[in-house]
Amino acid sequence: MRLDNIAVLGGGPGGLYTARLLKLAHPDAVVRVYEQGTPETTFGFGVAVAGRTQRNLEEADPATQADIIAAGRPHDMRMLVDGQAARVHNGPLIGIARPELLAVLDRHARAAGVELCYGERRRLGEIDADLIVVADGVSSQTRTEHAEDFGAEAEIAGGLYLWAGADFALETAIFAPATTAHGTFVTHAYPYAPDRSTFLIETDEATWRAAGFDATTDATAPDESDTTALAYLQDAFAEHLDGHHLIGNRTRWLRFRTVNCRRWTRGNAVLLGDAAHTAHYSVGSGTKLAMEDAIALRDAITGATDLPTALAVYESTRRPQVERLQELARRSRLWWDSFPRRTNLPVDQLMLAYMTRTGNVGLQRFAGTNPDIVRRGLAGFAGIDPSHVPTEGIVEWVLAQPFTHGDHTWDSRTLNPAERDRLSTPAPDIAAAPTSADLARIPVMLDDPWSPEADTLVKGLHDLVLAGWRGFWLTGPLDRGCVLTRLDVGERLRTETSGLVVVDGPASCRDDLAAGVVAARADLVCPLPPTEMSSNTLEEAHRA
Repeated sequence: MRLDNIAVLGGGPGGLYTARLLKLAHPDAVVRVYEQGTPETTFGFGVAVAGRTQRNLEEADPATQADIIAAGRPHDMRMLVDGQAARVHNGPLIGIARPELLAVLDRHARAAGVELCYGERRRLGEIDADLIVVADGVSSQTRTEHAEDFGAEAEIAGGLYLWAGADFALETAIFAPATTAHGTFVTHAYPYAPDRSTFLIETDEATWRAAGFDATTDATAPDESDTTALAYLQDAFAEHLDGHHLIGNRTRWLRFRTVNCRRWTRGNAVLLGDAAHTAHYSVGSGTKLAMEDAIALRDAITGATDLPTALAVYESTRRPQVERLQELARRSRLWWDSFPRRTNLPVDQLMLAYMTRTGNVGLQRFAGTNPDIVRRGLAGFAGIDPSHVPTEGIVEWVLAQPFTHGDHTWDSRTLNPAERDRLSTPAPDIAAAPTSADLARIPVMLDDPWSPEADTLVKGLHDLVLAGWRGFWLTGPLDRGCVLTRLDVGERLRTETSGLVVVDGPASCRDDLAAGVVAARADLVCPLPPTEMSSNTLEEAHRA
């Protein structure tokens, strides 16, 4: 396929990288980037680039990746809670200053022959090009103007966050809570230059309002920083700042927007990066997604004979990957929004809960890269010396641990499906007082385990415990996402009631069930073999 003229709207990392890749693939084409800002007005702190993304960039464009690595700062990560620390070795994870990353991408785009038009803003109707790549960010003017064509939607999170910086380099990335008179704030901070670190700080709405930040947010202009919040947070995180100040750069409280578009194309225009989709920063940055989008778009165009086919291939190939990451990010966001609820866990066990929060990393996989922390976390879970914890066969070892609740002790954490009817009472048959089957069998039909609907469910189940029920057998749909949600609801029940929590799920989710036990999301689990996975569970859910 021949492309003579390519326009890119947006000069962020995704736009610059796309322009370079397309120019290298189509050296005779005129490739222009239109960016309304200028390099000297670029703002932002650090950007994190994980190992898998680095490998993708290395394969797509080794020259650019070499300069990104040279400008970046590698680091491990520590979780710090109540004076305890758990350190994870992150391998090739690096932080890089956003302005420095843009400078690297600008330089390589120019070297490829891309024309960079800074200080220029263009709309779709103003451009005559064979292909228009829309990479103008989360607040995309193009997506907004043509929202109906793209099927654009945005979900606004309930929690709040702000980006700040500090004029020193942390030894490692840190995840740390700070509890104040108004509530708990959590920072994700990491070094990105010899004398700079990013401090991303978040909290829940109740804490934000209690601290008066609803008023300071309203009083802060879009191009200014909330100096009151920065001063407050500087005191709250003083032990991690080591005498340094928090730095603002258009720093204000925000709510994360999860952007989705039912279509990524409109004629010869295609959305890329945050203009098309966003995923919560606790899993992957918009920079990662945008640059990997650029690679996928380049590959689709290279392999197609015409543009409509290329754009269709790009979207059909890339969308499942993005949607998977968005689901992981959604679960991660919900976990971080509720982080203060679980700081009672020993820090090594809390780190295991963190690593398994989305279902993307299992216990055995994590043990392969960080065996010491897994051994300590499992030792805390089992109440034994770390030297007695294996490094292989971890899932089965976890499920084989004994458990005591009240006057009853189980030899392992696993229940046989045949015990369900003996131990639990279906939801439609639950009476005021329990029978011998004193676990209330509850179908969980939720998307968000911390939603108002979940609050109502937990409150009702708490009342059952007060009425004498031993606890709950959580059941429901058999797909993996629903199992993970049941485990999250189980965590709430374990912390907000004194009830025993059993979670069932297909045997294919055995790793998730074991991780749920270690992370205090369930007391006991019931892996269901295929012969047990009949329609009974769903029928019960509908009856309830």
